[in-house]
Amino acid sequence: MIYLDHAATTPISKEAIEAWLKTSEHYFANTESLHEEGEKARQLFYTCKKELARVVNGESEAVYFTGSGSEANLLALESLYKANKYKGNHVITSSIEHPSVLSFFQRLEDQGRDVTYLPVQSDGTILLNTVKNSIRKDTILASIQHVNSEIGVIQPIKEIGQLLRRHRIIFHSDCVQSFGKVPLDLENLPVDTITVSSHKIYGPKGIGAVIMNKDTPWKPVHPLTSHQEGFRHGTIDLPGIAAFTTAAVHIHERMDKQLDSFWTLRKYLLKKLKDSGIHFTVDGGEDVETQLPSILAVSIAGIEGQLMMQRLDRYHIAISTGSACQSGKQDPSRTMVALQKTKQEIHRYFRLSFGKDTTKAQLDELAKRLVEIVQTVAV
Repeated sequence: MIYLDHAATTPISKEAIEAWLKTSEHYFANTESLHEEGEKARQLFYTCKKELARVVNGESEAVYFTGSGSEANLLALESLYKANKYKGNHVITSSIEHPSVLSFFQRLEDQGRDVTYLPVQSDGTILLNTVKNSIRKDTILASIQHVNSEIGVIQPIKEIGQLLRRHRIIFHSDCVQSFGKVPLDLENLPVDTITVSSHKIYGPKGIGAVIMNKDTPWKPVHPLTSHQEGFRHGTIDLPGIAAFTTAAVHIHERMDKQLDSFWTLRKYLLKKLKDSGIHFTVDGGEDVETQLPSILAVSIAGIEGQLMMQRLDRYHIAISTGSACQSGKQDPSRTMVALQKTKQEIHRYFRLSFGKDTTKAQLDELAKRLVEIVQTVAV
């Protein structure tokens, strides 16, 4: 199988599996228990918090583990809003956020709050002036993702964060797609809270995390919650957390080299497709700084993305037609709609996303099959 859907999920690494097994066997006690085995598990938990914070230059006391990236987004936003809602009635997000983020803001709208959904340019980026013009005296919270999962566009969150900080607006960023792929330095990044996920970086599914600035005001969403300072109820999944932390450390050790490799693979595939004579477009840009190179959003005239996915699947090549969290729905991609694509253009879109084991030989096979499919459909 040629797996080109790493933006949806990654295979778990051997190192993460080993960490999960070792923790399950030797650190099985509840971290809240006061006996010796509980203390042993608790110390491992603290070590994981420190290590996860270290890779983004953050603060270990402000790391909170969750059951997924989606839950991390929801808990982060709800806890931030709960602590700051007395300051005003206006919040800001973008039109291309992850469904978990958009659902939170839609609930606020239902409660009578004012929500601004920032538009994007044709390449998916948000203009700084657009953010500036949306700010009001009663704006209390903003959430703008770092990297979009469908087209790979990278938002200028440093500049946006600097602007929001001048206005004392709490800033959350969904960094699920950027974590482990591009550098995140919370010491120098004006973001109050980020959210990350394990299964996007070769860790197990079912684990996410919120990493805050320790001075960021928040309040527990669920009353009487004792775990993790009240951030999330329920006994923590220590084996999953240890495996996640192990995956995070490993991916950050090779991040710079991997980023260069992704650019090489991206340019290689695009050249192959151009040389083949296929007429295609790439949303977000082919070779620009505002693009995560491991995600390629492709459209080929006259062929629906769903058909392309099905045809490639017959050759054991796995791709996708958008966010895995939205699969099975008939509604068009919110990202494609925000880019002001026509109905035909939206249906043509499909996504290729590379991983650490993607090779040029695999991309040769992909390009070959793409050409065959285009020629077959054209006939």
